Amino acid sequence: MRSLSLRPVLLSAVALLALEGCKPSNAPPQLPPQPVGVVTLTPQAVAVHTSLPGRTDAFEIAHVRPQVTGVIEKRLFVEGSDVNAGEQLYQIDPSRYQATYDSARGQLLQAEATAATASAKVARYRVLVRDHAVSKQDYDDAVAAEKQARGQILTAKGQVESAQVDLAYTRMHAPISGRIGRTLMTVGALVTSNQTSDLAVITRLDPIYVDVNMPAVTLLRLRREVASGRIHPQPDGKVPVVLTMDDGAAYEQSGRMALSEVNVDTSTSTVVVRAIMPNPQKLLLPGMYVHAQLDEGTDPQALLVPQEAVSRNTHGDPQVWVVQPDNTANLRAVQLGQAIGSGWLVTDGLKAGERVVVSGVQKITPGAKVTPHEAKPQPASDAATPAKNGQ
Repeated sequence: MRSLSLRPVLLSAVALLALEGCKPSNAPPQLPPQPVGVVTLTPQAVAVHTSLPGRTDAFEIAHVRPQVTGVIEKRLFVEGSDVNAGEQLYQIDPSRYQATYDSARGQLLQAEATAATASAKVARYRVLVRDHAVSKQDYDDAVAAEKQARGQILTAKGQVESAQVDLAYTRMHAPISGRIGRTLMTVGALVTSNQTSDLAVITRLDPIYVDVNMPAVTLLRLRREVASGRIHPQPDGKVPVVLTMDDGAAYEQSGRMALSEVNVDTSTSTVVVRAIMPNPQKLLLPGMYVHAQLDEGTDPQALLVPQEAVSRNTHGDPQVWVVQPDNTANLRAVQLGQAIGSGWLVTDGLKAGERVVVSGVQKITPGAKVTPHEAKPQPASDAATPAKNGQ
């Protein structure tokens, strides 16, 4: 009887032990640290560039217009050819202006003859007035007549010069050297001295201007970085400029920055920066769309972060994962400059010696432990590719 009474107790104890074994554990299993590839940032000297869109503009341009009225007798150039300064382009009928010039010459000769007679009379009266052979009044009248005759000579000379200028204007010459376009008025057409329409247009193509609109903030940043010594400008103080054509081809010649405007366009907050480019082959024509790359100088302590390490938040701001000394990963906002080769130029947010995650970021969370291993960085090119500053 006593053995039968102990059996329920033993069964209850076994059941309790089984229930204890079925209870879930409160502590989750510990995951191993996520392996990630990192790159340690080290300062390096890089050439800093700014790439901006722009358009070409003629170095010199001349609108050929008549300065006298007449009929065009001859066209003395080939349309689309290169002309030199002083080369005759058109001949306007000179007959009327030749007649005016001849008439003015005749009036000059008459004035000179009158002046010669007046001068001789004064010379005679000068002797006679001392001998009281003529009155003082007669002598004074003779002197006045001589001065009047000399004045008539000056007037006649002015008329001759004016007629000579008009006669010369009938031969229309190229004011500058360059390439002349098509003629807009043909032989036999009547032109006037005050017309506003061109006969032809001459454009100097070598060299040629390139005008780009630089954001005012970019210009201020460049000046601050040069003033602080972060960027070392070219030794000669010039800013080299290279071009990329609209079709993506590189322009072989390199130029230099000539000037930057002193006024900011209030509608776009940009400043016009003008470069001068050599154009010996006449490949660049006014009005072309190009990309101009301005060499700002060299940053001897630049930090480059690989492009694959940069992500964007919901606002589009750049951020990177940084491995702390205790091997925990944190997300950090950064400021970037331009793309240089396969990396971004870091302007703020990172320091030399910090480790940036370039691979394995899919499974890490802020504050999580990681197992970093150094990844092989890709070599960065010295030439800057077009990019927006401060992305």
